[in-house]
Amino acid sequence: MLRQNRGMLPETWTILKLLKWTTDYFKSHHIEQPRAAAEILLAHTLGVGRVDLYVQYDRHIGLKELEIFKGFIRRRIQREPVAYIVGKKEFWSMDLKVTPDVLIPRPETETLVETVLAIVPLELKPAPLRILDLGTGSGAIVLAIASERPGNSFYAVDRSEQALDVARNNARTHKLDKAVTFLQGDWFDPVRDRRRYFDVIVSNPPYISSRVFEVLPLEIAGHEPREALEGGLDRLDAIRIIIKDAPDHMVPGGWLLFEIGYEQWAAVEKLFAGSGAYSDWAVIKDYSGCNRVVRARTTGK
Repeated sequence: MLRQNRGMLPETWTILKLLKWTTDYFKSHHIEQPRAAAEILLAHTLGVGRVDLYVQYDRHIGLKELEIFKGFIRRRIQREPVAYIVGKKEFWSMDLKVTPDVLIPRPETETLVETVLAIVPLELKPAPLRILDLGTGSGAIVLAIASERPGNSFYAVDRSEQALDVARNNARTHKLDKAVTFLQGDWFDPVRDRRRYFDVIVSNPPYISSRVFEVLPLEIAGHEPREALEGGLDRLDAIRIIIKDAPDHMVPGGWLLFEIGYEQWAAVEKLFAGSGAYSDWAVIKDYSGCNRVVRARTTGK
């Protein structure tokens, strides 16, 4: 990999040449989106934006930079996700810190943010709303909503203190730390005393089956936190808890919204119908046309 011939002058690498070589190398190892991965890793190595790579395409790469970049290539070949290598991922136009303690935010989850924003008005009428994010992870969802709906009260729960450290760091970075209260605990445990309190509850719960998890790509199964992905044999363990307990913590007419797998809507709809605590439930498709977000309103009974 990027070998230099012994006894000869070191080969000169420019940005453009290195991008082409790395893209071909990633392709030969069946790495998804090889060009994008090469660009992100090289831009991170050089401390520049991706667009700068093409402005400076003939820039020579120093030996120290080359060694750092080679280390990143090795990690990616071992199927470590690019986001963990560079330590960040963009979501809702925000650069968020990510570590193996948190799920890497996915573009399709922005559909959940959009659906919440369609419900939460821009104006604070008649008073700020109280919005709870369950299983916040990196804080991607709650911070995206808080950035668009300032003045409301936001709460974020996660069982992992390490994940909450990441979320708090992201909140500080984006100057939203005073807007969000972070709470450690399992699902509703940290807010058991807040009965009929929240206007909106939102979540991206684990919804991959235990069987499927074992055959996921190594980028996911070998690196991302299992507890943030696996939803039990039928994929509904966390979703059952959320649907059952949310009404106790929501104001009458409050909204529950969460992400689902594209084949889960029929099973989730049965849970809503059987609970007797919801009305006006519906599923929203993401930009790929897949069922992605569920929304339902509490009846207040």
